[in-house]
This record gives sequence, C-alpha cells and structure tokens, in this order.
Amino acid sequence: MFRAIPSPRRPRRFSFLPQSLFSIGLLFALTVPAGADAPPKTVRVEFGTHRIEAEIAADEVSRQRGLMGRTRLAEDAGMLFIFPHEDYHCMWMKNTPLPLAVAFIDAERRVINIAEMQPLSETPHCAAGPARYALELSRGGFARRGVAAGDRMRVTRPLPPPR
Repeated sequence: MFRAIPSPRRPRRFSFLPQSLFSIGLLFALTVPAGADAPPKTVRVEFGTHRIEAEIAADEVSRQRGLMGRTRLAEDAGMLFIFPHEDYHCMWMKNTPLPLAVAFIDAERRVINIAEMQPLSETPHCAAGPARYALELSRGGFARRGVAAGDRMRVTRPLPPPR
C-alpha cells in the first residue's frame, strides 16, 4: 500500500506576490474591453498646406507637464492641448527651456490668438476668447507658416476626448 508522507514545511516568503500580480492582471484584463485601442499619442495638424505632427495632451497630467524639460523640438513638431471645456485658458513656460509660441483655438478649430513665449518664464499667456485647444510650436512657428487669428486648424483623424 502506498502512503504519502508529508514533506517538512518550509516557510514561504513572498507567496502573496505571484497571487497578487495574477489578481491585478486578471482585474485589468476584465476591465479593458477586448480590442480596445489606446488613444493616439500624436495627430497631424494642418494649416493650409503646412503640416505639424503634434503630441496630444488630453489628460490633466499631460497638460500640466506639456513640453517641460525639453531642450529640442523638431521644426514640424508641436504639442496639442485638448481641454475638457472652452474657457479662457492660460499657458506658461515654467521649467520649459525651449522658446515656444502658442495658438489658442476655439471649438470650431479657429485660431483665436497667438502668443510668443519666453523660456523658463512664469508669465501667463491667455486665450483672448473661450478656447478648447492650444497648440505649441517652436517660437516663430506660426509666423513662418503664415498662420494668424481666424485661420482654421484641421486634423487628420478624430481627437481623443479630454480627461
């Protein structure tokens, strides 16, 4: 007759870790719909024949961070801030060593006003009217493209909803 002899028990350290990781992974898998696409990280913005590849800042954290700490920005690159509602939004250059320009844009995607900003400045630059978007480019980027108040911004694909 066969009889199992129990082995001496060794203390199990960190035995909760694999189970916890499995539980977290399972919870994540159940809360994310199958086939759900991640929101786009960039979008092509157009003013007439001029194209800009813009990083998207659609949540509170990315809007607060913006281009802080960056030391370079390609000539055809920028950042598009998407706000949850139209308002007289303001931008500043705290911890941003790049010289930038910002265009405030309304819900119909028309440029309200453009401001040139100084690096590392805490001076606020505000929209002259209720803005839904702000687009930052290298200083002089809008002037070089001939973009002015009243011009319409086009995007090549749907923008993610702001959060």
